[in-house]
Amino acid sequence: MLLMREAWAESDVRPLAAPVEIKAGEAGSIRVLRGQLLRITALGEGAVASLFGFSLTDPAVWLSVHHTRVFSNSYLLGSGMRLVNNRRRPVMVLGKDSVKRHDLLLPGSTRAWLAQQGYEGEGCIEAVQGELARLNMDVPKLPDPINLFMHVRLTREGEILPETNRTQPGDSITCRVVADTLFIASACCTGIEGNDKPAPLRLSVAENLSAFGVE
Repeated sequence: MLLMREAWAESDVRPLAAPVEIKAGEAGSIRVLRGQLLRITALGEGAVASLFGFSLTDPAVWLSVHHTRVFSNSYLLGSGMRLVNNRRRPVMVLGKDSVKRHDLLLPGSTRAWLAQQGYEGEGCIEAVQGELARLNMDVPKLPDPINLFMHVRLTREGEILPETNRTQPGDSITCRVVADTLFIASACCTGIEGNDKPAPLRLSVAENLSAFGVE
């Protein structure tokens, strides 16, 4: 099954990253190994998690929303969907999802764009660049994010229409990660109407679902 634990030898060293809480308006990161589960939890009403991922062995390989859309022939993120990298190889598979509303079309916000829209503060892109700098990690490109929990819809005419975000504290998604990856999530303002009130997030890792406990 999708979220079943992979078999690992007893002698294998399986470091487990500690949970990371990200304040509203900031970005944070977590390392997840192949076979582990990644859970992203909203800690506030209306949360949006703009998610990036980079291979731990080659930062030129990243989680690609563009390749994911083409690979899955869909602009909707659904249960069982494989999220792939820019080499068209799976990075993780979506399992449990309490929200079922996510965006695979819109780019990350920038400080300049937010200012043009009348918002203050740091954009998603600057926050993620700051986290990469903190980690002393150089990447050749910062791709567009996967905007988890963002409520938008696409009309028949091709319009992208924002809708009021209904994400509640405790809502989450859980993915089985299939490649060693550094994930970075931004809790910054998106500048997208209805999804423009930043809220904190939690990133956590486990070997199996029961290890998440009551989280």
